[in-house]
Amino acid sequence: MAITIKDVAKRANVAPSTVSRVIANSSRISEKTKERVREAMQELGYHPNFNARSLANKSTSTLGIVMPNSAKIAFQNPFFPEVIRGITAKAHQENYGLYLSTGQTEDEILDEVMEMVHSRRVDGIMLLYSRVDDKVMPFLIEQNFPFTLIGRPYHNNESAVTFVNNDNFKAAKMVTEYLILLGHEKIAFVGGNLDYVVTLDHMEGYKQALKNANIPLTTDYVVHHDEVEEGGQDAIIELMSLEQRPTAIVVVDDIMSFGVLRMLNDMGVNVPDDLSLVSFNNVMISELSSPPMTTVDIHIYDLGYRATDLLIDKIKHPEQEAKKLIIPHKLVKRQTCKKYTKS
Repeated sequence: MAITIKDVAKRANVAPSTVSRVIANSSRISEKTKERVREAMQELGYHPNFNARSLANKSTSTLGIVMPNSAKIAFQNPFFPEVIRGITAKAHQENYGLYLSTGQTEDEILDEVMEMVHSRRVDGIMLLYSRVDDKVMPFLIEQNFPFTLIGRPYHNNESAVTFVNNDNFKAAKMVTEYLILLGHEKIAFVGGNLDYVVTLDHMEGYKQALKNANIPLTTDYVVHHDEVEEGGQDAIIELMSLEQRPTAIVVVDDIMSFGVLRMLNDMGVNVPDDLSLVSFNNVMISELSSPPMTTVDIHIYDLGYRATDLLIDKIKHPEQEAKKLIIPHKLVKRQTCKKYTKS
């Protein structure tokens, strides 16, 4: 015979309604009572029927995750597994499941998001990227559907969008200023895809630091590739082919920086003796590279955790205004930067 809520209530010595509220993780129930009910559920082998709950509550207890349009490239970058780890931790605490989008093109992603919304497959959606001419975000705003963004909304959508982000302009400005303080003036910038807002913010921070130091912008020092290892290698071939080589490089992603370091090593260029490098994200590979990278820790796990927290809060309190949360960044100094002295 199947175990019921009434059986759990009897074992825990509470009302059946209390068991239901514990399953829903209601804030009205004390942690002590929740623990007693959950112990009873575990002892009896009771598992809530979430499908039945969804029909009754008009809730799926599921959150949608929308990746950039090529999950293959995205998962080559440790940023995405780490941000999803943060999402998963908070979702688990609140008893939410996750639904991961699988679209490979912008149109496929939009179609999938429209299906999620119209079929009520999920209660809310998290966008793990921000594009310049994105179609998904305007649709979600128009539908008044709960969503959060990891990144900064493009143009004038900030007042209508709940988002979690780093101050990427300020972070890129900071690392460029750090290289300038080390004596570098020939500083290159290796960025990602210009369709993404994070790339634009990084580039503007880099440019502002040069401007403030009265260092002219050298357009040949600014190159863009997809943020994967091969892109870093291609960028270095471009930069090292210049008559006036840079003495330092700002690279916007650790995996791209890994490709940069490998190609420089093949060319016999020593880091940091011949060229200094600063990267972003502080993923594990940055510490294990040779030499270990100086990089910016953007607290990726926290981005995912807090974005999930804000989304669940938005689902529970749809009348609340959009919120903006900036996660702090920190420069992690390792062994890829050195004071520049003119020879």
